[in-house]
Amino acid sequence: MTLPSEGSLLRIFIGESDRHAGMLLYEWIVRRAREHGLAGATVLRGVEGFGARSRVRTAKILDLSTDLPIVVEIVDTLEKIDTFLPVIDGAISDGMATVERVQIRFYRSGKN
Repeated sequence: MTLPSEGSLLRIFIGESDRHAGMLLYEWIVRRAREHGLAGATVLRGVEGFGARSRVRTAKILDLSTDLPIVVEIVDTLEKIDTFLPVIDGAISDGMATVERVQIRFYRSGKN
């Protein structure tokens, strides 16, 4: 797959324990992204954060949360991101999604 030099970054902010269709939500999103042919997805686990409800979630030993912040990042063309957003919109009951323009410097599989 080849990507143009200009693309879009979709960031999805959810909780670690959020679920959809019997799966962890971040796993469900990654699988849907792959099924829809997006270039790739990465899940990042935050050590601390808060969202719309202002409830702080932290990984500190004394205050260990079982619902740490999760960010799913997906980079592809704006058209493919825009097509994918309605697929995940109904699955996210508590969270946020942002889209921003990015410059893609390279996209390689590592295969010769």
